[in-house]
Amino acid sequence: MIKSMTAYARKESRQPWGSLTWELRSVNHRYLEPVFRMPEAVREIEPQLRQLLGRFVSRGKLECWLHLQLDARATSSIQVNMDVAENLNHVLNQINRVLDNPAHISAFEVLRWPGVMDAEEFDHEPVREEALSAFEEALEALVESREKEGERLKPLIEERVEGIRKIVSTVRDRLPQIIDRQNEALRARFEELDLDLDPGRLEQEMVMLAQKADVAEELDRLETHCAEVKDVLRRDEPVGRRLDFLMQELNREANTLGSKSLAAETSQLSVDLKVLVEQMREQVQNIE
Repeated sequence: MIKSMTAYARKESRQPWGSLTWELRSVNHRYLEPVFRMPEAVREIEPQLRQLLGRFVSRGKLECWLHLQLDARATSSIQVNMDVAENLNHVLNQINRVLDNPAHISAFEVLRWPGVMDAEEFDHEPVREEALSAFEEALEALVESREKEGERLKPLIEERVEGIRKIVSTVRDRLPQIIDRQNEALRARFEELDLDLDPGRLEQEMVMLAQKADVAEELDRLETHCAEVKDVLRRDEPVGRRLDFLMQELNREANTLGSKSLAAETSQLSVDLKVLVEQMREQVQNIE
């Protein structure tokens, strides 16, 4: 099954500590190039994310955003050291008893005393674990999106392959007639110029003309490349690079066919052929 490199996926997860959302967007690229944008609190899992990504995707530029929203009620836990507070209160009472004008100490001032109050640091480990799990689910959705787009491209490519095969068949059928017309035109030109040529020389010129116009090998290679394109499209693996190479080969044969053309008819067919190849090439550029 072929896969497109253009896709989008979104995965949201809600937990007691808050919520996180992954957004994945991929476009075509020669190699695999991931870019991660995430809060620093979970940045340490990036190597694991890259390893996980490699299991699902082989090519494409991927932008991966992690949006994290922590619940303030879950992250702001305050702990009071009652032993320290009681000892402090006992000492303050002793001091007040020996003072002429004892000052009133509020509970807020007691809490501000070092060691009385500790703000418990939030544990991000559950967040990191959920980010990894949600990322894998987002990747599964991304691959599914890529497969759907790839299946949409497949018949479009196959349609153009059939178009190339029809052009190849047309050129094969018409080439003998075109060469015969060129030979007749050559004889007529010699007669018009009233040239006294040796029949053997005339025959030699015709053979040279036929050899120059012989595109049988190009037509054979075009058919071979078309057959391979259809075979590659049926493979269950990344095929983008192979298809891109085949597009280059098809374009090379189309150019050679055009350069050997002896008539406007085959010249136009060569142009039509190159148009089909270029259309396929644009579609293949987006296949993983």
